[in-house]
Amino acid sequence: MLETSARLLRLLSLLQAHREWSGPDLAERLGVTPRTVRRDVDKLRELGYPVHASPGTGGGYQLGAGARLPPLLLDDEEAVAVAVGLRTAAGHGVEGIGETSVRALGKLEQVLPDRLRRRVNALNTFTVPMLRGPAGPVADAGVLTELAGACRDAERLRFAYRDHSGSVSRRAVEPHRLVCTERRWYLVAWDLDRADWRTFRVDRITPTPPHGPRFVPREGPAEDLAAYVSKGVSIGAYPDRAVIRLKAGIDRAAERISPSAGVLEAVDADTCLLHTGAHGVEVLIIHAMMTGFDFEVVEPPELRGAIRELRDRLSRALD
Repeated sequence: MLETSARLLRLLSLLQAHREWSGPDLAERLGVTPRTVRRDVDKLRELGYPVHASPGTGGGYQLGAGARLPPLLLDDEEAVAVAVGLRTAAGHGVEGIGETSVRALGKLEQVLPDRLRRRVNALNTFTVPMLRGPAGPVADAGVLTELAGACRDAERLRFAYRDHSGSVSRRAVEPHRLVCTERRWYLVAWDLDRADWRTFRVDRITPTPPHGPRFVPREGPAEDLAAYVSKGVSIGAYPDRAVIRLKAGIDRAAERISPSAGVLEAVDADTCLLHTGAHGVEVLIIHAMMTGFDFEVVEPPELRGAIRELRDRLSRALD
């Protein structure tokens, strides 16, 4: 009986970890026969867990949404990571998640063993977060959930989008992925009206359901979507662009320059290139100065001229 109960918990854990499993895959993972898997699935259903089964060679088992949340089966390290993550979730780019995180944390800590509760408390008691400046606009948790569901289900989205100037446009897209960088969330999607890939800031999106129909997912615009979004928001969105050679290795530069401020390219152990953009060459100069590194302008030539003018102006101010 004990062995059967442990196997049921293991089966439930597998169903939670993957969207869909085939019978043979589950049997191999559990070390039992497919017939035993079918019996165990029936037992989970008797306990109230909605396990759906689709027939055929391409079918399998999937844990559906039910009247109650299945128990989360976490090992020690996962439990500590979740608890610490919930404690630090508030104010990190998702609006309204602070109170929800506290409620979820309270439920989790009720079932944590004493040894794990002490580890979590020690981490939080002796850790001081250092946040960067003002939070600025944040994404709504409900909107994030809605967008993630549309990405998962390959369902077309309709929404109103407010650009940086405040102008609002109506968009119909095929959502692909959500990308998070620092305090910003972005939706990468195929814009149906513009027939091209676009990146949208989630805090500027107001969904206008109903959504749909479903679509056949396209191949994404890049293999590395984080780099794709970084390039778009730090370079492509600006009229003035520059390439600056920094007198610092790429690892050292990455500690000071965020993905939303520019794209770094390694040159050698002691130098790297910063690709960045801004509204005006004066702002580009400020970007270069704020890196804290010695630098050389690779392009454009007019940026070097603007730096000379600024140098002369500063010299006159000192005189």
